[in-house]
Amino acid sequence: MLRRLKSQVATDLPEKVENIYYTNMTVEQEKKYEEAKSFYRHKILDQIDKEGINSTRMMILEGLTKLRQLSNHPKMIDPKYEGDSGKLEDVSHMLENAFLEGHKVLVFSQFVKHLDIIKDLLKSRKIPFAYLDGSSNDRKEQVERFNKDENLKVFLISIKAGGLGLNLTEADYVFIMDPWWNPAVEAQATDRAHRIGQKKKCSVTNLLRATPWKRNSSAAKA
Repeated sequence: MLRRLKSQVATDLPEKVENIYYTNMTVEQEKKYEEAKSFYRHKILDQIDKEGINSTRMMILEGLTKLRQLSNHPKMIDPKYEGDSGKLEDVSHMLENAFLEGHKVLVFSQFVKHLDIIKDLLKSRKIPFAYLDGSSNDRKEQVERFNKDENLKVFLISIKAGGLGLNLTEADYVFIMDPWWNPAVEAQATDRAHRIGQKKKCSVTNLLRATPWKRNSSAAKA
C-alpha cells in the first residue's frame, strides 16, 4: 500500500483560508477574569517570596488554565454563573450565518466543558448536531451521521479525540474555539475537512480573546 504525504497532495486540494477572529469578553465575564488574574498574581508572588519561583510552576499552570477557561465562558469554572460570554455570542452568530449559507461546520475545543456549553446552546435552538469526545463509544456512527445527513450541519469535537483518523470532507468550515499549545495538533484537526475528497474551499477560523490593546485598536478603527 502506498501512502502520500499531505505535502504531496496539497496541489490536489481546494483552497484553504485561515482567519483569526478576536472576541471581546462581556462586562460580567471580564470582571470574573480580572478577579481570577488578580487572585493568582498575588498568590504566585507570595509563593515566590516564601519558597522561590521553582515552587510556583504548577500554580502558574493552574492559573493560566483557569484564565483560558474564563475567557471562553465563566460557566466552565462556576456552574452557577448566569451571565453571558462574548465568545459564545460570537460563535453563535458565526454558526447561524454558516448555516444560512449552506455550510457544514466542525467545531473543535480542547475543553469538553466548553463543548457542553455549545451543545446546550444548540439544544435550546433545536439545532441537530453530531458530537465526539474521548469518552464517546459511537465514533463511527457520529461520523456517518454527519457525512450522510444533509440537515446535520455542525459537529462538535474534542480536539484530542478528533485530531486524527476522521474523514469529514462534507464540512467546509472549521472553528477552533481555543488555541492549542501545539500548532501541529490544530493542523491535524483542520485536516479532517481539508483532505482528499474535499471539493469546496475550506475556511478555518481561530477564535482568540482580544487583548486590551486589540480592543482599543479595533475601537479606534471603528
